[in-house]
Amino acid sequence: MAETKRLYEWFAESTNRYGDTQVALEVDGQRLTYAELAAAAARVAGAILGRHGGVPSRVGLLASRSVVAYAGYLAISRLGATVVPLNPAFPVGRNSDVAREASLDLVVADSALPGSAELPVAVLRLGDEDLPALLSGPVPQLPELGSAAEDLAYILFTSGSTGRPKGVPVTHANVAAYLDHVIPRYQLGPDARVSQTFDLTFDPSVYDMFAAWGSGAALVVPTRNDVLSPVRFVNRNRITHWNSVPSVAAIALRLRALKPGAMPSLRWSLFCGEALKLAHAEAWQAAAPNSTVENIYGPTEMTVTWTEFRLPGSVDRWPRTDNGTVPIGTPYPGQEHMILDEDGRPADDGELCVRGTQRFPGYLDPADNVGRFCTFDGRQSAVHDGSEPLTVEHWYRTGDRVKLLDGVLVHLGRLDHQLKIRGYRVELGEIESLLLRRPGVTDAVVVALPGRKGDPLLHAVCTGAGANREELLDALRRKLPAYMVPATVTFTGALPLNANGKVDRAALIASLSEPQAA
Repeated sequence: MAETKRLYEWFAESTNRYGDTQVALEVDGQRLTYAELAAAAARVAGAILGRHGGVPSRVGLLASRSVVAYAGYLAISRLGATVVPLNPAFPVGRNSDVAREASLDLVVADSALPGSAELPVAVLRLGDEDLPALLSGPVPQLPELGSAAEDLAYILFTSGSTGRPKGVPVTHANVAAYLDHVIPRYQLGPDARVSQTFDLTFDPSVYDMFAAWGSGAALVVPTRNDVLSPVRFVNRNRITHWNSVPSVAAIALRLRALKPGAMPSLRWSLFCGEALKLAHAEAWQAAAPNSTVENIYGPTEMTVTWTEFRLPGSVDRWPRTDNGTVPIGTPYPGQEHMILDEDGRPADDGELCVRGTQRFPGYLDPADNVGRFCTFDGRQSAVHDGSEPLTVEHWYRTGDRVKLLDGVLVHLGRLDHQLKIRGYRVELGEIESLLLRRPGVTDAVVVALPGRKGDPLLHAVCTGAGANREELLDALRRKLPAYMVPATVTFTGALPLNANGKVDRAALIASLSEPQAA
């Protein structure tokens, strides 16, 4: 049995094979071959060793769409350390919370970006002034790669219902199982040019980077404005493999950019992170007639994506679902799933529970595992209560409601109060928890209403003596990314309750919708 490749080794093998003959990265006006990017990563790794005084265990990366971002990611992996991406668009308070939760030894930060000076950890700042040294000069001697298959390749943080970010550790073995499937499936190789639309804090970026670098392809990074103009970006850069959230297609369609035949270079078009509507997929397919469109799905806990549904070439053969979305399809090879009803019994409509070689080992804080896993004896499931260690036999409860349609899975939404905004997972409970910490707030509920641009719009309803609404919103902005900050805060005397004595969210949504409908 072949030894499991560690994350950096996917890149290293391509570097050994292609060296200076193939472009590995195009970003921010720079074009680096595999050999040049490997050397830049080694120089950053040397700087990390010097700043930390040895090989660190976990390193944050506060950078985006720059040579520092990608060389930094590879440098951390090259040292056998765990990569913990931080998002430059997030408030300093949020990134500081992640730094503490992850027990970071160091943060590599792009000095052109704000916020690194306030982090509660040592910081290695690199910027434009350091590029000449990163791209030339001596390459330091580095220690041998020390990580093992079961060590952590990266940790991503998702929204948590307790009011703090929730760490999702992913092992090298998890990533290897994933890459072993997707690289051949999407026919990636030295002639491929792969888009990189996702922030590094969003796990589809792992596909972008390492499916490209694991095959000798070029990773082509758009600016933020480029992402909103996908047709222009694809054509200008001769992109062959596209991967994004479906909302990019929706925006392009609204701007009338998806003209038939507009993107002839595309061979593969992947969409993930939120529901892909059939109408948006059809418009994209018409604009990229040489491309195969595939809808892929997976929680962060199952390593990037975990199911696939390939739309037939003829629209006449496409499935028609009740909610107008493309099915999420079937699991990857070697992965298992079951659907459980509310009583924990097998059903054709219910919660999707999953396990397999891509399943993460459990949350960074073991307390977060309680209730999120279950066992199944063939008839009945038992929810994990934390009294025993997790094993590979445990099923991860996704919280996603699915149903079977002609042998494939269709995603029907969330079973809890979690939702996706701009492709990011949002736990309404996290926002509520932060509101409850503010003076003058005794209870708080956050609900989502349809927004004008398709994304949910958040509204907070609070009880208590009352507080300044703008001060409340400012407090949230200091701790949360913009997409998690409610559009409005309303104070009321009491929250409506249903017959079971629980907060009646449906009644709240109805009351908030009335003024908009008037």
